[in-house]
Amino acid sequence: MIKVVVDCFGGDRSPQANVSGAIKSLNENNDLYLILTGDQEKLEKELSLYTYDKSRLEIVHAKDVISCEEKPTDAIKKNKESSLVVAYDLLRQNDEINALVSTGSTGAVLVGSVLKVGRIKGVNRPAFCPILPTMKNTFVGVCDSGANVDCDPQQLVQFAIMGSLYMQKMFNIEKPRVALLNIGTESTKGDALRKETYELLQNTPSINFVGNMESRDLLSGNYDLIVCDGFSGNVLVKSTEGACLELMKLLKKSFMSGIKNKLGALLLKKEMYRIKNYMDYNNYGGGVMLGTKKTIVKGHGSSKDTAIYHCINQAYNMEKSKLREFISEEITKQTSKE
Repeated sequence: MIKVVVDCFGGDRSPQANVSGAIKSLNENNDLYLILTGDQEKLEKELSLYTYDKSRLEIVHAKDVISCEEKPTDAIKKNKESSLVVAYDLLRQNDEINALVSTGSTGAVLVGSVLKVGRIKGVNRPAFCPILPTMKNTFVGVCDSGANVDCDPQQLVQFAIMGSLYMQKMFNIEKPRVALLNIGTESTKGDALRKETYELLQNTPSINFVGNMESRDLLSGNYDLIVCDGFSGNVLVKSTEGACLELMKLLKKSFMSGIKNKLGALLLKKEMYRIKNYMDYNNYGGGVMLGTKKTIVKGHGSSKDTAIYHCINQAYNMEKSKLREFISEEITKQTSKE
């Protein structure tokens, strides 16, 4: 049985979206057991709307919620009755609980992963790895996307190893094409960090390193994993998401600007909805935390029930694939050679 604890408060649509997504995943996976943390009365009210196997779901009461305005470290240390801290305590104290899913404060999720759960032996720093759809109907991962603002070359190599295993085990990519985010594709481009990392990645046999990548090629489909420090990765992901959203707004505005355009929009309506759904993060889940002792999935704060469902399925499938064990094994090999 795969046991996942779900922080049901903290997101913009909590707890309705969390409960709806949780029940959908529970009903789909017969060997999934869910623990929902949050206000028990509110959760029971939401659950009364659904039919599900009550023997595979429980509620652990948590009266408080961590807001995004709170300082992450203070929130984790002091807000002990919040839904997120209660979820982390369950994850840490119970060896039978495999994973955690939350749409709450990113900073608090990150701090909790380090203070409450800890790193896999040999991992210097855990890293966030979200995925984005590409122009070739594939996915590309970005590791790191915000957990580590400053990184050294060895840490970036570990991100490449962990992210490559994630793309391999979760998306069945035999040899994920790994690229280093840089200001140019030439091997001589970039600052000292990028140049040193490039050489190390070239000499890491466990990954399929294909060179540097410029940010404009993120969604090209020519790469499976992008390695970068958390600052650059966060800017890369958010700017790409923002550009896609603004482009969709521009197209909508253009289509509504005249009768001819409206007729054209009517003809293209089905295709436009297909593109919109394809680019919608709700259909892909959240960013996974790689390198922690337990599986952690962080969903977007505005996640709908569909996104929650995919987040829980991500956590479930990561445990089924034994990803953490593969990461531990590969990191041990790498550190033994250093």
